[in-house]
Amino acid sequence: MIDDDPVRDGGDRPLASSFDRYLQDKGKGRAGDGGNYRRNAARELRRFEAWAAGDRGSDDWTGITPADTDRPPAFTDLDERVFRAYARHLAGDRGLKQNTVKTYYAYVSAWCGWCVNEGYLEAHYAQRASAMSPLPEDDGRKPGDQQAWTPEQRHALTRYVDDEARSAIEAFTTLPEDTNALERQRARYAALKAARDRALVFVLAYTAVRVGELLRDPNDPRRRGVRWGEVDVDEGRMDVYRKKQQWDAASLPDPVGHPIRSYRRLVDPPSERWPVFPTFDRRSLASLVDEELADRGLDPEAIAARRDEHARDLLLALEADVRPPSMTTDGARSVLRRLSDEAGLTVDHPKHDYLAPHGGRRGMGEVLVRAFGYTVAARYLDNSEQMVRERYSHIEAGELGDVATEALADVRHPSE
Repeated sequence: MIDDDPVRDGGDRPLASSFDRYLQDKGKGRAGDGGNYRRNAARELRRFEAWAAGDRGSDDWTGITPADTDRPPAFTDLDERVFRAYARHLAGDRGLKQNTVKTYYAYVSAWCGWCVNEGYLEAHYAQRASAMSPLPEDDGRKPGDQQAWTPEQRHALTRYVDDEARSAIEAFTTLPEDTNALERQRARYAALKAARDRALVFVLAYTAVRVGELLRDPNDPRRRGVRWGEVDVDEGRMDVYRKKQQWDAASLPDPVGHPIRSYRRLVDPPSERWPVFPTFDRRSLASLVDEELADRGLDPEAIAARRDEHARDLLLALEADVRPPSMTTDGARSVLRRLSDEAGLTVDHPKHDYLAPHGGRRGMGEVLVRAFGYTVAARYLDNSEQMVRERYSHIEAGELGDVATEALADVRHPSE
């Protein structure tokens, strides 16, 4: 227990009394109720509060409130010793990786800084040197150590999904005329899934669009996934909601053109508002179809009859124009994990044993920086040049190493 704290500006107000307002300020959307940062910060603040109350930690940890009080942790209990103890708890008691420890502490530290600005605290105790000293040192990981699809991996994955899509589409389009309706629908569904997977992989591999700009984020209502009306293959562009919180056009290079066109012909979306990459989750689609058709006046028997006419609920949704939600960003990771396994790809990376979506963007960044330099790459990646230089600094370091090697060779073997 940490006691003998002087009274702070927040007094005996519980720590949790500030959480909702803080999270609203940090959230996205009109009501401040969306965004990954808000979700992650809320999780870590709840953990911090539980630890401060003595619910977590070692057996002899009783929390930060004085022993003779019966109240939740309050602002009057906070000082730099509290944050030092929490930093030590994160670093030593939870078995977390070094970068994860620093990330989790940063969420609590950011809240502490906000509390200073809002008058809850008189000082930013979490940022004091004594408070941060138990945190691990930087492990030396550089941006270039993060996963980036290599040209060989990109080629292997795109070739695999291309072969699978071509085979599935051919199997559907060459069915005999006397094939029964349900068998034809099963073949169409298989072709749709393979074509969707191919289009998704090609977009991630060649456009460098962030997966959160392409698909639905359940924690941010503004990110509902790209729709067909926002894709123009002939113009080579796709409108996405960028990380900078505004709509912008992303480029669709030539390799993406055929997979998108072929996929759209197969889908034949009922409207331009349909998501380009809808969820194929059967449970979600079943609930959606039931609710939408019931709202249109169909009773359960009529809905069941309609369902019996279709091999999959996705096909019923297409026919009835029941617009499904987009695939989520987590869904894309599941798809990439499955495809990497099916393609027989061996991925040696400490965090991902498959080709993760963000690796496609970083891999494309590598290609652009090496081919055209940081300025062009920054424009394509929708980042500042400074940020691109930082994230791909390993490329410049390697090139400078080559220059140094060449210079040393000239010194050792001067031309006559």
